Amino acid sequence: MAKTPSKTLVITFIADDRPGLVERLSEVVSNAGGNWLESRMARLAAKFAGIARVEIEAGKTAALRDALAALEADGFTLNIEGAAAEISPGGTVFNLELLGPDQPGIVRDITGCLSERGVSVEEMETNLQRAPMGGDMLFQARARVRLPASLNADALGLALEDLAGALMVDLTLSQDMAERS
Repeated sequence: MAKTPSKTLVITFIADDRPGLVERLSEVVSNAGGNWLESRMARLAAKFAGIARVEIEAGKTAALRDALAALEADGFTLNIEGAAAEISPGGTVFNLELLGPDQPGIVRDITGCLSERGVSVEEMETNLQRAPMGGDMLFQARARVRLPASLNADALGLALEDLAGALMVDLTLSQDMAERS
């Protein structure tokens, strides 16, 4: 028996935070015949936002889009995009961790340094926390980045060290051991 062609969709959503949001969204996907593959979600400033990758039979895509659009009446704001087949990217994966005094422009400066060297940010999480002594706010970032094959990790490390010194933050770059083969 031939396998039915499927389509991969990426759904982004945001709504006022309340119990049952994920259940409601996953129920719509499931009822339309979709398969929830992966997602990232978080509560930020009384909002709940996320991104999910789902797979559905190609012939059922329009019905799923319509069912998801109906969630707007429940307070969801959604964006639905078709996605290409997953291609394994090349390059080496590293973990980047940063901690230092909060100041405007940290994310811009760090991501600018990465972008200038062709480094791709695969995942990133940032937050603020109170410093243990003094109560000042500390900015913390954790990212998973992929270096292009042409970039030497030591060269990136030196550039990030220089930037960390200018920003007066602690920054570490270490190879992602889960990605090592």
